Amino acid sequence: MTTVPEELDRAIGEGAEALFAAQRADGVFDYSADNLTSTLGTVGALSALHHADPRGSADLIEAGVGWLRRTQNPDGGWAMVPGLDSEAGPTAVSSAVLHLVDPDGSAEAVRAGQRWMDDFGGLDAIPHPEVVSWCRQYYGFVGWLSADEMRRFPLELGMLPGLHRKVFDLRIPMAFALGLAQARHKPLNPVQKLLAKLGEPGALKAIRQVHEHEGSTGAWCENAWVTGLVCTGLARAGLAPDLVEAAVQWFRKTMDPEGWWQTGPLDAAWTMYAARGLAEAGYADDPRLTASVDLFVRLQQHRPFLAFGCPPGYWGWAGTAGWPSTLETGEILSVLSRLPGDRQAGAVTAGVDWLTRMQDSRGSWGLCVRNTKVANSGPCPMTTVQAVDALLDAGIPSSDSRIRRALRWLSTAQLPDGAFESVWYRHHTMATAAVLETFARAGQADGDTARRAQRWLERARLDDGSWGDGHGAPATVEETGWAVSGLLAAGADPESVRAGVDRLLERREPGGGWPSESVNEYVRHVSRYSNPALAQGMALRALGRYRNSQRLTNGEHA
Repeated sequence: MTTVPEELDRAIGEGAEALFAAQRADGVFDYSADNLTSTLGTVGALSALHHADPRGSADLIEAGVGWLRRTQNPDGGWAMVPGLDSEAGPTAVSSAVLHLVDPDGSAEAVRAGQRWMDDFGGLDAIPHPEVVSWCRQYYGFVGWLSADEMRRFPLELGMLPGLHRKVFDLRIPMAFALGLAQARHKPLNPVQKLLAKLGEPGALKAIRQVHEHEGSTGAWCENAWVTGLVCTGLARAGLAPDLVEAAVQWFRKTMDPEGWWQTGPLDAAWTMYAARGLAEAGYADDPRLTASVDLFVRLQQHRPFLAFGCPPGYWGWAGTAGWPSTLETGEILSVLSRLPGDRQAGAVTAGVDWLTRMQDSRGSWGLCVRNTKVANSGPCPMTTVQAVDALLDAGIPSSDSRIRRALRWLSTAQLPDGAFESVWYRHHTMATAAVLETFARAGQADGDTARRAQRWLERARLDDGSWGDGHGAPATVEETGWAVSGLLAAGADPESVRAGVDRLLERREPGGGWPSESVNEYVRHVSRYSNPALAQGMALRALGRYRNSQRLTNGEHA
């Protein structure tokens, strides 16, 4: 297949209109119908209701049990999103919670789930220690592990906010809630008991800080899995009955009629990738994006997030009171800086200040706590380049110390083969492409780090010119789009990526748009999900850049 300008223009036009068709009046590009069903959310809700309100919520528990049993895969396992391949984490906690709340009626489903886990290699074969820890908690709830076999959450860290942020990071409310329960149920020596007692007030304070920041809705992180862990811990500890009751009522309000609970809306995460793709495909001046700009300005948070020690000026992945995220803050800042108008100027200034204050002392950025090293939310090459790109888009020169420090750290984080890791996207194509682009934008395309990244991307290209994860997985729109975009940004000849562009054109769906794949990491190496807006946005970004590169090559105006 040979790319021709007419076909390229048609693909961009149809793809843009398919994206705009998902836009709500408030500016959100809404993909909730495809995204929010969650095995983990349902497990969290069932556990919490069993411990907090087993009789009053018997109808909800029955509905959730039925849904879990209906969505079990034929091989006995569960995926985070039903219908996908079985995953160890969801399978472990699903079988455990079914045994907890319905040991007789769900006995066969539990046996099938545990057979799947045995074939997988058990909990210790899960490639993420934090997930192993959560799963062991659930195994302890049902008696499959003794209390002394479950990881102890050091409740005494409640006395030391600066330290517990670095140790627990994003998990502060969940870890403290389960630690409060352990103080009542786990065998502790006299010193541990004393430390737990001393740390209890600070732990409860942190849990309440997060709850109150979100408007005291009864939820934490607008997420049934997170809320389930917090409610389960508090209920088992017999503490904060008002928070427990609020969570129970939230679960009642948010259960889908089919019996499941959601992971939480991703309004900002969907919209930022959609708007970025449209802007790069030539739609920056489209008046329909005005509503999305207004949305971003409205979603920016102007109160500090006390539990995580975050200053104001950030964005989260969902609503106006969500948890802070460098990833969303960086991407949204890039979008606002690329779109015309001045109504977003104050938001850009506040966002730049937030990123500046949240940069680690080593030069990197993590998700939401400065200088933490916690797996899954600590320093991340891709999160770091998203922050750097935002600063560049906001007009910060590449000679600025914030950017120079970040680039130095990125050079130390490069893997021996030239690739880069990402906490929130599967390895390694997207992170490597993103880093390559950032170094090129900073004027270092000819440096060793960028050259090694570019060589890795070229080696990772599949035979048909597309990209998967770089390790043999089939190609995806998201990874192909990011690789094409990164190479073009680094000055690659458009002809060298034409095969990848052709593959993107071939993957179009009837009427415009592209299929999405589970390349987004919910928990790295353990559970993944798809973001349809990312697929659409990355395809449009790549096609728009390719068209501009062709025009420049031919001496036309981009």
